[in-house]
Amino acid sequence: MWHRLKAFSEHPWFHPILLLVWIAIGTGLRFTNLDLKPLWTDEFSTIVFSLGNSFRTIPLDRVIPLDSLLQLLRPHPQAGVGSVVGSLAAESNHPPLYFVLTHLWLQLFPPTADGLVTAWQVRSLSALFGVLSIPAMFGLGWLAFRSRLVGHCSAVLMAVSPFGIYLAQEARHYTLPVLWSIASFCCLIVAARTIKQRRPLPHWIGVLWVIVNALGMATHFFFLLTLIAEGIVVILLGLMQSWRERGVWHPSYWGRLFAVALGTAATIVVWLPTIQTVQDGDLTQWIVQSDRAGIDWLDPLPRVIAGWITMLYLLPIQSVSQPTGIVSAIILVLLVLWTVPQLYRGLKTQYDHPRLRVSVQVLGGLVGVAIAMFLGITYILAIDLSSAFRYHFFYFPAVLAIAGAALASEWQSADKGDRKAMSPWFKPFQPGRWAVVAIVVMGMIGSLSVGWNMAYQKTHQPDRVIHEILNASHVPILITISHQTHGQTGRMMGLALELERQEHSSFAPEPLFFLDHQKCASLDDPNCHIPTPKLRRILSQLQRPFDVWLVNYHSSANLREQQCYADRQYHRRVFDGYKYHLYHCPTRGDES
Repeated sequence: MWHRLKAFSEHPWFHPILLLVWIAIGTGLRFTNLDLKPLWTDEFSTIVFSLGNSFRTIPLDRVIPLDSLLQLLRPHPQAGVGSVVGSLAAESNHPPLYFVLTHLWLQLFPPTADGLVTAWQVRSLSALFGVLSIPAMFGLGWLAFRSRLVGHCSAVLMAVSPFGIYLAQEARHYTLPVLWSIASFCCLIVAARTIKQRRPLPHWIGVLWVIVNALGMATHFFFLLTLIAEGIVVILLGLMQSWRERGVWHPSYWGRLFAVALGTAATIVVWLPTIQTVQDGDLTQWIVQSDRAGIDWLDPLPRVIAGWITMLYLLPIQSVSQPTGIVSAIILVLLVLWTVPQLYRGLKTQYDHPRLRVSVQVLGGLVGVAIAMFLGITYILAIDLSSAFRYHFFYFPAVLAIAGAALASEWQSADKGDRKAMSPWFKPFQPGRWAVVAIVVMGMIGSLSVGWNMAYQKTHQPDRVIHEILNASHVPILITISHQTHGQTGRMMGLALELERQEHSSFAPEPLFFLDHQKCASLDDPNCHIPTPKLRRILSQLQRPFDVWLVNYHSSANLREQQCYADRQYHRRVFDGYKYHLYHCPTRGDES
């Protein structure tokens, strides 16, 4: 039997078939329950802009019906790629490539019964890019370490990575730049070898590198961090080589790398005006943390560490059962304490190999520089990247490549001292191999936790708010939100879509919505998030009885002047997306 297995492992089709297995696993994990979680604000932005629609068509400071609020989720035949680019330029802070591709992707689907774009449709493109990252990781692992085993370990880690599943099930532009990062890292590996061997970079690699970097910048501006990390790594490699040997800075070796740097710089300069607008815009104010003091300075660290852990592991820490969440968290800590020595030992073995050292230096340098930039931006520039786990995407593939190399070394360790060992793929498992299998299995459990909504739950959960509304209100309702940007419009659309999907026939007439626009110097302005005179005037004109749901107003909001009284039972916060209060407005004279 073992001889047959050995023969199969040496067959030319063995490695392609094994890679297809990883792709099949990764595909299943990414598309399982793809539409289970409710759409949230950022995903609504993806839909609206990808359809070429505009949030500015939704009226502010006016009562609007449910259907009018959902019009932006319906495709319009007259909207083309130009409309997508124009809407983004006018209302958003992102480059257009992903949104244009999503626009073309959505055209492949037939119209739904209600004409609305579905969560599955808009998320499936990100999931597809996530699937493509699996063979791409195989290529990066193989290229960096000249080992198909490292390629397979890197690919399977990408296939089962909980963080990778989380990114793939978001209708956002994260899995596409992950692909560009992998391609750019491959070019960097080739460049590092040319530096070590003191020979010019091949022309076609240089051209490809610039093109990939341009596509990355056209997909997400945080790809700039990838480029900065790569530039620092190249400089460090040059300094190391210069310290060892004189003359390494001669133009014959560096001229083409300088050309790549200039070409990449040109792709960055094109976007500088837009990047400056992003920095000064209202849409990014939520991430600015300039008032941190005392122990608050430690807040980002556990979030950053948690982001690293989820690249390999996650468990149902957001399970409905609190004991399950606590036990899961404890197991995660123990897993990390067990895994770190395994990865260190395997990576050290790879580093000790003279031919592989440069790859460890490059990938390890990328991860180290990226983490330093991540923390520097958070602490020095007071832009808290740790507040959103997804921002780790720009160096995520390098982490998996390093981990894949370490696991491959552990897998091979069973063959040491046994020259007559049969295929390393089928030799009975030794302790190092059991460790590799355990890491992959635990990663898959984490991915299933994400897919079944027991981990990496959406930041905003409109379904939970609507559940409360349907339980508490038995008269017509008005839902109003304190509005500053189209981010709040997206939150309101989440509520409207959940009402559309759930039974709301008890409300006659249908629910109404009100975007209470407030111009604020900052989100912490004390004059923000209180009912405005415009809202109070609307309340005085509505036919009673009705209920008012105030969303994201200060807890001190008071509608007593409108003869509406607060229901203290529904005065709570659902994570950080919706903070809501219920006010009953009975027929005048009926207040109790």
